[in-house]
Amino acid sequence: MRRITRTLVTAVMVAAGVAGTAGWASGTAQKPVTGPPAGTAQWRAAGLPDPERMDPAGVARFFAGLGPEERRGLVRAHPTVVGNLDGAPLELRYEANSLTAGGRYPGARVLAHDPRGRGQTVLVYGDLATAGRVAVLVPGSDVDAGRLDSLTRKATALREATGGRTAVVAWAGYTTPLGVGLDAASGELAEAGAGRLVRFTEGLRAAGVRPEPSLFCHSYGSVVCGLAAHDLKAKDLVVLGSPGMRAGNVAALRTTARVWAAKDPTDWIDRVPNVAVAGYGHGTDPTAPEFGARPVPARDADGHDGYFAPGTSSLRAFAAIAEGDVR
Repeated sequence: MRRITRTLVTAVMVAAGVAGTAGWASGTAQKPVTGPPAGTAQWRAAGLPDPERMDPAGVARFFAGLGPEERRGLVRAHPTVVGNLDGAPLELRYEANSLTAGGRYPGARVLAHDPRGRGQTVLVYGDLATAGRVAVLVPGSDVDAGRLDSLTRKATALREATGGRTAVVAWAGYTTPLGVGLDAASGELAEAGAGRLVRFTEGLRAAGVRPEPSLFCHSYGSVVCGLAAHDLKAKDLVVLGSPGMRAGNVAALRTTARVWAAKDPTDWIDRVPNVAVAGYGHGTDPTAPEFGARPVPARDADGHDGYFAPGTSSLRAFAAIAEGDVR
């Protein structure tokens, strides 16, 4: 019976998604990338503290105890570890990733670049160390180190909409689903992503970034944010084009952040059933009144991927949220 239920739910969700995207490819199974950074075995062999045994605050303490030459030596010897170690000093991470990621991301600094799997990359627009406001964009399906164009356009648009006052992070820091399929209907990748997102935000604070971030979570990224919500220290959780957050309402998220939700009436996600059966489906629509999120205007967003388009009411609202101009 469980197999039948799972098959029916998944078939409905996949059919709705493919219909709504004019043939978006059905997904292929993905294995989430987890654990410490690439190169950790060599780092351990050098007698350095095990990244798996340090939280971001512990990482920050470790680097604080090193001199400038020792820090630079670690960057040169272990760039894939230093560049992806949450809690390490921001400038060291940028320097390490310049060695492994090169200059392939104009206008952004590379805060993380993990080559494992399809690749995970975190880009920063602005100065995290001095910004009074920070926004983190958490994407949905089909985003990885080789497919960042859509995410970087959104990050750039949000930064411009805030007049350059908000530092914006494009966080492609988890294994996303490919297309619409079992991965997009289940929570496995989102659960792995949620742990990585929590550690990332803890790492920002440990590295001296003081503003609590506003998170903008698109599509499957909203599932990630929903599962991470109770552990995130965030000012705002903004979900857009969400299939659900795996919570029945805002209270069930157990977050102190303000929760916002946007959905354009032309977004195909509106045709995906908000069900949760046998581990598949993501539950209540966050824009439904009973969910209790604050509404974000989005009637002119034009489909599933248009929420950050310049001139839209949704982008103006996102900028105001990021800037703290709405209560």
